[in-house]
Amino acid sequence: MNDRPDENDATGNGTPQVNQYNGPVFNGAVSQGQFAWGNENATQNQQNNGPPGPVAPGYEALAERIDELLRQLPRAGLGEQDRRDTQEAAEEVLAVIGQEEPVEEGRVRRALTTLRGALAPVATGIAAGTTVGAQEWALAAITGLTGV
Repeated sequence: MNDRPDENDATGNGTPQVNQYNGPVFNGAVSQGQFAWGNENATQNQQNNGPPGPVAPGYEALAERIDELLRQLPRAGLGEQDRRDTQEAAEEVLAVIGQEEPVEEGRVRRALTTLRGALAPVATGIAAGTTVGAQEWALAAITGLTGV
């Protein structure tokens, strides 16, 4: 007879232990996660007010401007598709200037043009359902991006 409990036996009496979890289980690091369970509807928002990630020297002001644009984006009153397009374009700018040196000036210009292009229909009121507040915000964002 074996006096040692089975390796899967946490109780020591030959019965395997069964764990029942009433929620998510993480077996590793989790960062900036948002979770909802056990309910029908959930609305979650997350705002990162920290500084932008590392950027190539000389692009700090642009990174700050884009970071501010991303912070204001959820409250700007844009339609879902316009918000998504603007966020993706802004993140592309950050990706380009956050790369190892040397930063390709042409890629920065194209990424900024794409971002301004995403904001233009909102600023001019062409985008369906655009509010006056969203128009003003988009125009100010375009103007700010042009001056950097």
